Amino acid sequence: MTTLTSGPACPAPRGVYDRVQLGHGSGGKMSAQLLRDHFLPRFGNPHLDALGDGAVVPVTGGEIVLSTDTFVVHPLEFPGGNIGHLAVHGTVNDLAMMGAKPRYLSAGFVLEEGLPLDLLGRVLDAMEQAADDAGVTVVTGDTKVVDRGKADGLFVNTTGVGVLVDGFRPEPTAARAGDAVIVSGPLARHGMAVMAVREGFSFESEITSDTANLAPLVAALRDELGSRVHVLRDATRGGLASALNEIAAASGVGVELEDGSIPIPGPVQAACEMLGLDPLYVANEGVLVAFVDAGASQDAVRILRSFPQGAGAAAIGSAVGEHTGMVILRTGVGGTRVVDMLPGDQLPRIC
Repeated sequence: MTTLTSGPACPAPRGVYDRVQLGHGSGGKMSAQLLRDHFLPRFGNPHLDALGDGAVVPVTGGEIVLSTDTFVVHPLEFPGGNIGHLAVHGTVNDLAMMGAKPRYLSAGFVLEEGLPLDLLGRVLDAMEQAADDAGVTVVTGDTKVVDRGKADGLFVNTTGVGVLVDGFRPEPTAARAGDAVIVSGPLARHGMAVMAVREGFSFESEITSDTANLAPLVAALRDELGSRVHVLRDATRGGLASALNEIAAASGVGVELEDGSIPIPGPVQAACEMLGLDPLYVANEGVLVAFVDAGASQDAVRILRSFPQGAGAAAIGSAVGEHTGMVILRTGVGGTRVVDMLPGDQLPRIC
C-alpha cells in the first residue's frame, strides 16, 4: 500500500542552513532567502533593493572609468584580510590608478555548494566595510551556486565605475625620461601572507597582507601635484617588476632601480630567501607605483607618507632614455641585472 502525504511535497529542502546548498542557486525561494539574509542586510540601498537586472545611477557630466576584476585567492582568509577586502580594494584601486574617483560597484559571486555561511558572512562583512571606507556603493550583483569541488569555495567578480575629475589623466604611456619612480610602501607582503597560510609556514614575525584602499593617496597626489604625476599603477599580480616592465614598454622608456632604496620588510625578505622567491615579483594589494616629475619626487613621497597606507613610501629609481622597454636594477656592489617579465606567476592564485 502506498502511503500518501497530507500535503504537496516540497521539491527543495527546507530549514535553517549553515552551508551553501545547490538550491541557493535555483532562483527560487532559497535564492531569495540567501539574498535577504546575507547580502541585502550588508549592501542594501535604493539602487540594489529594487533587485533589477541592472542599476540606474547618477553620474555627473564628463568621462567615467570602468574596471572589472575577478578574485580567486586561496585560502579565502589570510592574515590581514580575506577575499572580500581584495574584491573591493582591487577594483577601487584600479579606478584610482586611472585618475578616477570611485563611485559604484557591482559584485558577482560564484558560491560552491558546502561553503560555510559564517565564512560567507565574514567575506561580506569585509566587503561592506571596505566599500563604506572607500565611499563606494554596491548597486547591483549576482550569485551563482556550483557543485561541490567546482569553485574552490568562493569566487568574486567586482566591476567599478569611477568619475574623472579636474583633467587628471595618469596613463601607462605617459612616463618620460627623467621621471622619478616612487612606491607607496613595503613590497611583497600580500603574496607572502597568503603563501604562509597556504603552506602552513610559521615565521618569527607574522606577515600580514597589505590590502588597502589607495584612492585617498591618489586624490592627495592629484590635489597637490596634478599633471606632474604621469603614471600610476598598483603593483598587484606579478609584483613591482611586472608593473614596471609594462610601463617601460608602453611608454618607450627604460627604468633604473637602486637596490638599497626598495622597501622590503625584513621578515618578507627572509621568507622569500627561504622559499627561493624574488620579492620584486610577489603580489601586493596596497602598494602603488608612481612616475612623477623629478622635481616632484620629494613632495610625492611626503604626500604618500602622510597616510597610514603610505608610511613606507620611497623613491626607488628613475626613468631613462636608454635601454627602452627594459628595467635594470643597480646593486649595492656596483653591478646591474635585468629585471625581466616572468613567463608565469611565482605564486598562483594570490589575488
